[in-house]
Amino acid sequence: MNIDEFLELARTRRSMRRFKTDPVPDECIEKILEAARWAMSGANAQPWEFIVVKDPETRRRIAEAKDEQGQMVSALEATRVKEMRQPRYRGLPEIPPDPGFKDAPVLLFVCADARTAQASVLSQIYDRRWIVDENTANTTTMIHLAAAACGLGSQWVTVSAYFEALVRPILGIPPAMKVLNMIPIGYPAYESKTAYRRELKEMVHYEKYDETKYRSNQEMQDFILQLRELSKPVYPLK
Repeated sequence: MNIDEFLELARTRRSMRRFKTDPVPDECIEKILEAARWAMSGANAQPWEFIVVKDPETRRRIAEAKDEQGQMVSALEATRVKEMRQPRYRGLPEIPPDPGFKDAPVLLFVCADARTAQASVLSQIYDRRWIVDENTANTTTMIHLAAAACGLGSQWVTVSAYFEALVRPILGIPPAMKVLNMIPIGYPAYESKTAYRRELKEMVHYEKYDETKYRSNQEMQDFILQLRELSKPVYPLK
């Protein structure tokens, strides 16, 4: 693969929020996981471990846990002005059922063993308490790119503390393991629209930070309002 082919993969990868129920070949999942294990990590600690969930009953229980979390999220989003809410919460108190991952044939949980932080020098451990999370973010990116390369859709689902507490007993996850991401994987059930990205010139600085690009608080609020409108097309609500 040359750089242009890689850029095409990066640009066309999408976070999918609905999936077909068609099974994903085991060899595809194996290749995705093989790509994931080659991600970079501080001190080569490799904190990641993966839980592949395909059992329908387990996936149903996880979906119910996500819906339970959704009630808490709805309550919090209701405190924001309508324009600032995530697109699917604009219609509060009527929230459409989360179509998300319910039909995805594979749920991939990305976990991390917090004890691997000891592989780094002490200054890293004390100055950067989230080193395990940062390491795991690298492998998560690899998973999404590998899924796209396989012709599959994937969704990045952050595991909040609330959701983590619900899925731990379902999956039998030991206390030392952090649950950081859930990645539904499957064949896309709809045609994805192009996602909005800021222009490169807006985020690149040469030699030192260009203060003319620093956004004021008002500019940041305006950006988020604009972002809400530009992002709506990629959130299928029905």
